Amino acid sequence: MSQEIHINLSDELKKRFHATCIMQGKKMNHVVIELIQQWLENNDFYANDEGKEL
Repeated sequence: MSQEIHINLSDELKKRFHATCIMQGKKMNHVVIELIQQWLENNDFYANDEGKEL
């Protein structure tokens, strides 16, 4: 199951992101997912001992 999230970007940042994704043949959605996964590798609360108590 997947869910939507919405983010606010400046017009300039969105244009640059969109153009760069097109130039690399990637979908913006896939790049965002990759970035979130990379960020979680270093910052995931549930991956450390503190999060296991939840």
